[in-house]
Amino acid sequence: MKILFDQGTPAPLRHFLIGHTVDTVFELDWSTLQNGALLDRAEEGGYHLLVTTDQNIRHQQNLNDRAIAILVLGAASWPRTRARVDEIRAIAGQVEPGQYIEIPLRKQQAT
Repeated sequence: MKILFDQGTPAPLRHFLIGHTVDTVFELDWSTLQNGALLDRAEEGGYHLLVTTDQNIRHQQNLNDRAIAILVLGAASWPRTRARVDEIRAIAGQVEPGQYIEIPLRKQQAT
């Protein structure tokens, strides 16, 4: 599966998505594309999943009829993301075209 990381997505996550091709908008020089244009370009590029921290994407774009699935991480924090890497990996392995998924990444409570 081809996965695209939007700006803000913790880069270390890519090392846990074994068996997938992971690119970043920065690497592809797509950092200046706005959400609609980015989604179009990603679909044209054959990407199956966009991982982003943009929690407003659902409200900014009409996601109906999109071929790309979108996974929204609730924070750009790598430690918070790392705590949910197994869940993220599972989602990446079974996501359906056009699916929209949010994973809240709350600050861990001190024990």
